[in-house]
Amino acid sequence: MTDPDAPTPSQLNAYFALIEVSSLLRHAVEKQLKNAGDLSYVQFQLLARLNDLPQGRTRMTDLADGVVYSRSGLTYQAQLLEQRGLITRSPSPDDERGTLVSLTDAGRAVLDLVFPGHLALLHELFLDPLRADDIRRLGDILGRVREHMRALPPRSAAPRRKSAD
Repeated sequence: MTDPDAPTPSQLNAYFALIEVSSLLRHAVEKQLKNAGDLSYVQFQLLARLNDLPQGRTRMTDLADGVVYSRSGLTYQAQLLEQRGLITRSPSPDDERGTLVSLTDAGRAVLDLVFPGHLALLHELFLDPLRADDIRRLGDILGRVREHMRALPPRSAAPRRKSAD
């Protein structure tokens, strides 16, 4: 008897292609970011997200949800970026437990340094093999999947595990 929930060969092909493309692209991007700006992939994501915000700042929790990263991992990455002067952290005026993170001019300068090579790599590895209609369709498809996955509670809202005593 066949499992009705088992993915079809076509579904498995799409899944494994997505995973492989994602891994290959991320590896190349990580190398470029390290060489151009001494940034990790997640550090680049944090700086780029802050750069896209009108005031260049947001709450740490919102940043963690946006880049899909753990609170503790984000805190560590933010500490490294703050030590380099690329961001600042400060208490939130609206929430005594919250922390605001802001992009500095030095952070913008590092983004200006890495973006040209990042965009060139994006074209070379990802965009150039696709036609304009492929890109539009892929964006629509992945956008639907992203929205479906984002409809679940954000990781920061998940209950924390209690340590064993």
